[in-house]
Amino acid sequence: MSARPARRSVQPLTYAAVAICGMVLMAALLYWGVLHTRPATAQDYPIQGFDVSHHQKEINWQQIPKDKYRFVYLKSTEGGDFKDSKFQENWFKAREQGLLVGAYHFYRLCREGKIQAQNFIESVPNKADALPPVIDLEYDSNCINTYSKEQLLKEIQVMHDLLKQHYGKQPMFYTSKAFYNIVLAGHFTDVPLWIREYKGLPELKDNPKWHFWQHTSQGQIKGIATTVDLNVFYGSEKDWLNFLKQNGIKTAPAQKSAK
Repeated sequence: MSARPARRSVQPLTYAAVAICGMVLMAALLYWGVLHTRPATAQDYPIQGFDVSHHQKEINWQQIPKDKYRFVYLKSTEGGDFKDSKFQENWFKAREQGLLVGAYHFYRLCREGKIQAQNFIESVPNKADALPPVIDLEYDSNCINTYSKEQLLKEIQVMHDLLKQHYGKQPMFYTSKAFYNIVLAGHFTDVPLWIREYKGLPELKDNPKWHFWQHTSQGQIKGIATTVDLNVFYGSEKDWLNFLKQNGIKTAPAQKSAK
């Protein structure tokens, strides 16, 4: 019968193996928890909304999940004379349901800023509880070379100033990453940005702060038969309330003031 091996020779090896395994585990946790942090997604932002135009056709506003979607932007106008055929109906019905509502204008690069501002002002009511007006700035292949960059910036400034004067709210710019980086970067630094970017978080030249992010054009919302643009507000519930306060909005519009 052979002698029983002494345990003292095994224990140091066992303790060393456990220690090594522990160090490897801690290193892995450090990497995945600190160095390899999961990129933020749209679902990380609590304040969600959407935007629509006549392309969404008939909308059943009563079916919109108001506990999930806190705001909506409606297309009102485009260029110097186009008025969205569904704007007035959508404006009234969305406000009637208690949603926070704003309007946006699709800016035509070959039209004067003053004419486009007049078109918007003629169409969009001046309501104290409405979200700030938005100027949609995108490349327009039909008239991209009408103005130089300097002239274009001046015309945009004209529309911006007229809307700010009329509505008493700081207008916002909706734009793409490409348009911002090439045209807007370094200009209008006080204007809040609403960025269209479907491939991840907006990353812009000089890293300006953005306020809204349109993260998909393929959203599905009960009450809307077509796909729809989905957006989030950059910030917490407290940040959202501060944003509303800055724009003179105390509460969501009541049904009695829907018009």
